[in-house]
Amino acid sequence: MAGHTPSVLVIGYGNPGRLDDGLGPALAGALEAMALPGVTIEADYQLNVEHAALAAEHDVVVFADADVSCDPPFRFERIEPTVELSFSSHSLSPAAVLGTARSLLRAGTLGYVLGIRGYAFNEFGECLSPEAVCNLAEAVEFLAKRVQARDLAM
Repeated sequence: MAGHTPSVLVIGYGNPGRLDDGLGPALAGALEAMALPGVTIEADYQLNVEHAALAAEHDVVVFADADVSCDPPFRFERIEPTVELSFSSHSLSPAAVLGTARSLLRAGTLGYVLGIRGYAFNEFGECLSPEAVCNLAEAVEFLAKRVQARDLAM
């Protein structure tokens, strides 16, 4: 739709008490501090069914999490909704969140995954490794520019 500013939801998820596993919530915090117009920010430990209802209220959702294997500094890719059969509604994949939004709420929300390369996961602590901090900064800059330029496929 011409002139339409897409509403964007960014969900940063992970456990900030497990070092670099907190990259998703750290990204959410950094973007929230920027107060970007048309962007809703959420942070949580994991994705669940309630996130599907929230995603359905937006045009685009970006799922941000730590990634243990992508090339630094991050990966950004479009995902398609899927239906996953599971015995629990307490933890869903990003594609399953989109699939639930589409199948139950008839949402046409577009989805992306932003995996930020992390390195330290095997200890407890509320800090990020120096390498992860650098990757996080690049991911924040990248996503903020994409959102501000409305450069998320509609």
